[in-house]
Amino acid sequence: MKILAVSSSPRKDSNSGLLAQAVLDGAASRGHSTELVHLTDTVTAPLRDCRSCRQDDGTCSIEDNYEQLVLQKVLSADAIVFATPLYWYGMSGQLKIFIDRLFCYIKSDYPDCESVREQLVGKRMVVTISSEESYPGAVSSIVAQMQEFARYLHSDLVGVVRGIGNTRGEVEHDPSRPLDQAHDLGTRLFEERYTDYRIDTPRSGVVWPVPLG
Repeated sequence: MKILAVSSSPRKDSNSGLLAQAVLDGAASRGHSTELVHLTDTVTAPLRDCRSCRQDDGTCSIEDNYEQLVLQKVLSADAIVFATPLYWYGMSGQLKIFIDRLFCYIKSDYPDCESVREQLVGKRMVVTISSEESYPGAVSSIVAQMQEFARYLHSDLVGVVRGIGNTRGEVEHDPSRPLDQAHDLGTRLFEERYTDYRIDTPRSGVVWPVPLG
């Protein structure tokens, strides 16, 4: 399986990026293929009005490496790890731009929109968050938005790892050991239980069956 980590911090040696790398290390220990990319290398502009700025052939007119990132790396990934610091009680601007600009490629006037849509769905997703503040609700808006983003893409948000730290590498000293949590999640990324019930979902009433004998 292929796992892609998308680090959205403006600094490459970020705490959220360290957490994402730990997820990748855990996945790699199980034989999966992993890669980490930095949005600072690929995304230079926010979403514009696609109705007025598309090129004549329907492709995006923004000249950066976003299209290559999406078409060559994101679509082929079986799982994606999104790394973000907590900025103003939300995700980084870079990650928001990454999500917003997907619109250009799933909208019906993009030439290969159907293919993009088909390849975007059914992925496993993880979010790693670093924050200076430790109270639980500080990151709730990020978790909520990424949960809905995953559901919209018929994908599963299987884990959120949060580390407390501000200066570079400080999450290593977080007593809750978020780097170990991230590594462990990476080892079971494709086995992690995920449930999202609806009114008509068949349920046995037992979450963890007890082995016989």
